[in-house]
Amino acid sequence: MYLLGDTMKISEIYRLDIYSDSGQYLGEVQDIVLDLEKGEVSRLLTVPWKNARGDANVLLKRKSVLYRNVKNVGDVVLVNAPSLREEPASREELNDLSR
Repeated sequence: MYLLGDTMKISEIYRLDIYSDSGQYLGEVQDIVLDLEKGEVSRLLTVPWKNARGDANVLLKRKSVLYRNVKNVGDVVLVNAPSLREEPASREELNDLSR
């Protein structure tokens, strides 16, 4: 079981709304990308991975939030703005997700 920080289980973050620190609604947590080698959350997806169609890089670039940008998780997920569409997937992420 993976934890987000010291107090939250991954199952508790699903379906939470994601907002930027400037108040912009970015979507709802639909899926989570884990880095199993590091044992940490990498990204929060605003679409379910199983329903994703097309290029993984486009999905990760346009429909995800880098977890390192998360400021707080409570009733909502608060992230540093801008978070969506800010950084393409790394080569490692694409390789992992294409397996």
